[in-house]
Amino acid sequence: MSTSSVATRVDSAGALRSLYYVRFAFALVWAGLMVVLSGTFGPATAVLLVAYPLFDVVAAVVDHRTSGDSRPKAPLYANMGLSLLAAVGLAVAIPVGVPGALRVWGAWAITAGAVQLLVAILRYRLGGQWAMILSGGISTVAGTGFILMAGGSDASLSPIAGYALIGGIFFLVSALRLHRLARRG
Repeated sequence: MSTSSVATRVDSAGALRSLYYVRFAFALVWAGLMVVLSGTFGPATAVLLVAYPLFDVVAAVVDHRTSGDSRPKAPLYANMGLSLLAAVGLAVAIPVGVPGALRVWGAWAITAGAVQLLVAILRYRLGGQWAMILSGGISTVAGTGFILMAGGSDASLSPIAGYALIGGIFFLVSALRLHRLARRG
């Protein structure tokens, strides 16, 4: 491996590590707010629901711009598109109620999880991606659960907060792993 490719890999890992820390912090704050507001299905909850996939779009754009050669272009574009569609879908589904929001969130979790899994597999050589692989797989399972919950009489948005928090923890684990790899490298 040439010196320039090692430097590029280190720069990509550093940018990805920073992005993962930001994603963890956002998920932590978002989940906390969602727990507080999930009992009421009002405008603040609606804003939170739409904001999460919009933040995911921004994170994918930042990832695309900063990750250099390690960026898997097509899956990142797919993630941007899916997250934007999810934000629009949530804006449309929210007036229908909690079941509609859960169905859209679930469909997004399944598709975004599959893309996250693919991106993490493509980045595996970069290091610190096993948590992202697990997160992507778990997201697809959780998404199915959200869709199934939407059909129940006691549909609630509370589980979405837990889902976001677990996803944030996976970002933190990957960031810490990349940080440790950078210190060793």
